[in-house]
Amino acid sequence: MARQRLSFLQIWNMCFGFFGIQIGFGLQNANTSRIFQSLGVDVNHLAILWIAAPATGLLVQPIIGHFSDKTWGRFGRRRPYFFWGAILTTLALLVMPNSPTLWVAAAALWIMDASINITMEPFRAFVGDNLPDEQRATGYAMQSFFIGLGAVLASALPWMLTNWFDVANTAPAGQVPDSVRIAFYTGGAGLLLAVLWTVFTTREYSPEQLSAFETAEREAAGLGAPVEAEPSGKAYVTLGVGGAVLGVALALVVLSAGLEKELYVLAALLFGFGVAGLAGAGLKRIGRTDNGFSEVLADAFRMPKTMRRLAVVQFFSWFGLFAMWIYTTPAVATVHFQAADTASKAYNDGADWVGVLFAVYNGVAALAALLIPLMVKITNRRVSHAICLCLGALGLMSFLVIRDPKLLLIGMVGVGFAWSSILSAPYSILAGALPARKMGVYMGIFNFFIVIPQLLAATLLGLLLKTFFEGQAIYALALGAAGFVIAALATFAVEDRT
Repeated sequence: MARQRLSFLQIWNMCFGFFGIQIGFGLQNANTSRIFQSLGVDVNHLAILWIAAPATGLLVQPIIGHFSDKTWGRFGRRRPYFFWGAILTTLALLVMPNSPTLWVAAAALWIMDASINITMEPFRAFVGDNLPDEQRATGYAMQSFFIGLGAVLASALPWMLTNWFDVANTAPAGQVPDSVRIAFYTGGAGLLLAVLWTVFTTREYSPEQLSAFETAEREAAGLGAPVEAEPSGKAYVTLGVGGAVLGVALALVVLSAGLEKELYVLAALLFGFGVAGLAGAGLKRIGRTDNGFSEVLADAFRMPKTMRRLAVVQFFSWFGLFAMWIYTTPAVATVHFQAADTASKAYNDGADWVGVLFAVYNGVAALAALLIPLMVKITNRRVSHAICLCLGALGLMSFLVIRDPKLLLIGMVGVGFAWSSILSAPYSILAGALPARKMGVYMGIFNFFIVIPQLLAATLLGLLLKTFFEGQAIYALALGAAGFVIAALATFAVEDRT
């Protein structure tokens, strides 16, 4: 018994919802800093306000993955999460550009990112569930294609509205321009329709069928039933004590040395991991491990070796991406358009141009999704991914040497290849190393290594820029380039069975 090969149209329908998800994600990435600065935020405090996104993903994705693994009903296994997540994201997109104060905007970002995570996380497992191993690379490449298209539209929408329809891209101090507001309304509608298309045009295998597929695959490979080692109570205690001690120590250092308050968030993260470890140890000691928290924690300790090594690659890749998303707008506005006043036309022209730059790298990513499989055939998945990450590093470094805003488009080609590969190669490698019955929860846990570097970027980048680079946002892109290079080197330590 094996999964059926799907037609091109079936894979298209299955992945089309990601087009909508990326519209919302793209609008968030390209415009959140702009909205925050329009509401009066200093550039050195941008990173801490972005913390909503990774913090939400850290909590939501493993939980949604765990529950979607255990869900089955008339609407399927993953699709109910697509549906409700899309509705909530659409509502948040309507609220955020109309925020009267900074804290309303921050709350809207938090809700938006939680909702995007509810929709996005099961999509990764959806491909692994529905496609045979030989078609998974195609499925994840198709997701990358739609991610690129959706982000092109989302990133360019404000610029298109201003230059094609004469919608104002400036507003009085403390207000968001009409071009941004209308872009969010349009994007919300597009997101909802695209996700609903996937919900109503696809079907899913039942848990019983997936179990039978996995058994048949293991038998064909000459493998027995999978054996999962139970994490020891000592491992939980080590995590708990280590995390709590490090968290408290960092908080005391921040307090005594008068360091940036953003570092308290990092201390709280470490302390939170410690509390989770101690709670897991306590539940294990009294024999109460039959609950979602204990199961997710145990699965985190049981990660396959391939997943552990891919985690390092993801960590540094996403640190680089988050540095780019937070700081490209202030960097380009300041260096390439010589504008720091967020209410000025020059600043908003720069912000609009960043939308175009982001649209270009996402458009390149859509095309790269078609070219990367050829790179893989010539080399392999690891070499192809490392090459793409290095191209991304060159693209980010180009911002430091290029002064003509139009020539920045050249660097976006490299970033587009990196982005396309980051969205497909790790998942293509990972899916073959995961048990089908836990595809969702492991994809959620894998998200830790996307979220944690984002939290580090949100807490440390502002401090690094202020301490070493006189607050100049352009150098955050250099730090992002360094992250890409480290990720490329780490790729060669990953074991890939194909």
